[in-house]
Amino acid sequence: MAYTQARVRILPSVRCLFDKLVQIKVEGLVPHKPVKLRSKLVDDRGIVFKASALYKADNKGQVDVCSAPSLGGSYTGVEPMGLLWAMAPVIPHTKLLKKNVLTPTVVEVEALSEETGEVLASETNERGYMTEGMQRIPLQEGKLRGVLFIPPGKGPFPGIIDLYTLGGGLTEPRASLLASKGFVVLALAFYRYQGLPKNPQNWDLEYFEEALTYLKARPEVEGPGIGIISISLSGALALAMSSFLPGIIATVVINGCNANTVIPLHYKDVVIPPLEPIIKNVKITKSGLLDIRDALPDPALEKNRASLIPVERSSCQFLFAASEDDHNWNSAFFAKQAAEILRKNGKESFQLVTYPKAGHFLEIPYMPYCQSGFHAAVGREVVFGGEPKAHCDAQLDLWERVQQFFSTHLGNK
Repeated sequence: MAYTQARVRILPSVRCLFDKLVQIKVEGLVPHKPVKLRSKLVDDRGIVFKASALYKADNKGQVDVCSAPSLGGSYTGVEPMGLLWAMAPVIPHTKLLKKNVLTPTVVEVEALSEETGEVLASETNERGYMTEGMQRIPLQEGKLRGVLFIPPGKGPFPGIIDLYTLGGGLTEPRASLLASKGFVVLALAFYRYQGLPKNPQNWDLEYFEEALTYLKARPEVEGPGIGIISISLSGALALAMSSFLPGIIATVVINGCNANTVIPLHYKDVVIPPLEPIIKNVKITKSGLLDIRDALPDPALEKNRASLIPVERSSCQFLFAASEDDHNWNSAFFAKQAAEILRKNGKESFQLVTYPKAGHFLEIPYMPYCQSGFHAAVGREVVFGGEPKAHCDAQLDLWERVQQFFSTHLGNK
């Protein structure tokens, strides 16, 4: 009854892009015996993320995670990628951080005897961000800071600006993976990064205009228009760019707000004040975390209207994606309101998709779900909402929609 033959196989290859599905199989087990599968990765900060699941070997002594159900652990049922999306941080309230996309995220998968706890076999899955031949060009032109990703092959390609913020800095995984689909993507930093202001006093739209001009002028970029993808705080910045700056033809807003927030937004002689939160609407969860979902008031009310981004001025296509269980703020309410303002102004130039049980950070597929974390604007840990499985499904669905949306409106060879 020895397990000496046990091995873990990751198909079609142990190396793949982060957004790709793999098939995890364990062979050489004792037929019909329980086996525990365990996954682990260490992020760029050194924080460990883990998941585990209990399976039963079939009559051939095999477990195929794509068809066999998990009987317990971090998830249950048939979940081909459960060992990835169900990973949780060992240190609570931590979001997986991947700063350097030049190296893959390494996921270790182990099979253990349920009876003895002995490790029977293991394998690693290297989940990368850059395709062969892709260029990653750090950007320092004038005030501009960011990273440009250029896909391999003969261009020109459609151009996209990726606005992603999590307390400043730069986040590159989404931009690099989007570039792997045949787009030139500029991951644009706008605070707390390489000499940019640490605590800006206002959002300066001229800076974003400069980035737009720069990207359009790149020889690898096919005109005439540019796309934007944003999430959370940067959603309002994407809406402002689309409303004030010419040359933007397709904008994705993921769990954003249709009003300006945090600090004033400036463009030429226009100043859009931030929507002021109502502090008494902040709740505290049973576990002691802040729930800020209802902190922001309705921006369409007369007294708040100055904070609204004038989306009716825009001439681009929009994809609004909103999680109905987002607890960072009521993003589904804001998305529906932005769509309604467009509609009232005779514009049907939008798609609106909502995800019932998803939380705030809708990321690239298989990114572990972030239930709670430190909120830069609040200065404390907050709850982000959602349920892991529904959140994972939403990420998969949205990733396909984003690619389809940009291919349709920007054109893509």
